[in-house]
Amino acid sequence: MSRMRHSRCTGPMTRHYTPIKTNDKNIKEMYNFEFKNPVKLIFGKGTIARIAEEIPARSKVMLTFGGGSVKRNGVYEQVMKALAGRDVVEFWGIEPNPKYETLVEAISLARREGVDFLLAVGGGSVIDGTKFIAAAIPYEGEAWDIITRHDAVTKAVPLATVLTLPATGSEMNNGAVISRRSTHEKFPFHSDLVYPRFSVLDPCVTFSLPKKMVAAGLADTFVHVMEQYMTYPVDARVMDRWAEGLLQTVMEISPAAMSDEPDYDTMANFMLCATMGLNGFIAMGVPQDWATHMIGHELTALHEITHGVTLAIVLPQLLRVMRDDKHDKLLQYAERVLGITDGDDESRIDDAIRRTEEYFHSLGIATRLSDYGVGQNTVDEIVRRFTERGAVWGERNDVTPDKVRMILEKAL
Repeated sequence: MSRMRHSRCTGPMTRHYTPIKTNDKNIKEMYNFEFKNPVKLIFGKGTIARIAEEIPARSKVMLTFGGGSVKRNGVYEQVMKALAGRDVVEFWGIEPNPKYETLVEAISLARREGVDFLLAVGGGSVIDGTKFIAAAIPYEGEAWDIITRHDAVTKAVPLATVLTLPATGSEMNNGAVISRRSTHEKFPFHSDLVYPRFSVLDPCVTFSLPKKMVAAGLADTFVHVMEQYMTYPVDARVMDRWAEGLLQTVMEISPAAMSDEPDYDTMANFMLCATMGLNGFIAMGVPQDWATHMIGHELTALHEITHGVTLAIVLPQLLRVMRDDKHDKLLQYAERVLGITDGDDESRIDDAIRRTEEYFHSLGIATRLSDYGVGQNTVDEIVRRFTERGAVWGERNDVTPDKVRMILEKAL
């Protein structure tokens, strides 16, 4: 992922969940940055067979899986055929929003078996969980420290992925988000040591995905891009155009992706949008927000609402509350992405936010908390947590707990 340092800053930005440390609204120039992404992508039909070429022949490999859909769609069979004759162990049951308690079991198994390579076969949750496992196997302390201490990861078992659900971009970045069932918490962690060595993306494996998972994946992809784009201008023209192209593509392919018979080209573009939306490319030199994600994580932790759905709930209301801060980018988005050019500035912004929320509705995603049985008590609890942690989010660190309350109450 990219690391960014503005000439006025005293230290580097740390990954995509940490906002630029500035309240200066006059900054217009692109941030300095460092960029590295070592992940090898293997893309296209029949590419699962390639994993045999990429994993060292003498490795003891642990395969990690979710709930079993890979056996129904043929992915498991392809993986096992490719690894025929290899020394492998399997771990099943990594949940959506992977749970720390489950991952601890996988860590114990990997240590007992002497595993020295991990292959995640699944969507973003399986991949995220596997990154945590990779970091925790050699870690000598309490594994949860990996989440709470930024300096905890000093080595990790190498890992790779076979992606089955486009959404999180975890197949080409160094981040993961882990939940803890016992405390109803959900937090991200990042380490350059958990970049996958390679990731296999075969669009054919997506054809049998349930529509609600496709919808959540499209929403997740869309909001990932918005978190890095919908801030304020710093004359990062390359990144802006790239982000705008991704947003337009996601919206353009959504009807076909949600159809009963999605085609190869549609799902190939979906996969690429999801991967390119969070591999650091569009983050180079720009401020980033991530408040929508951090609020959404709390909704998932407290109510198990699907991650992509939480983002669709939060983003429109966040845009309404933070519209003054995001004024210039909202107008740019309205014109370049949505083609809105008529009316004064405020009416175009209103229209852009309304059409963004309507896009989520077109995916079949309801965007009110009440649609999920969530009420004022949850709003109060999230605000309490953020206040207790001293947490502030947003590209200018001005999404305070009070702003979070406004956002969530608008979503009730």
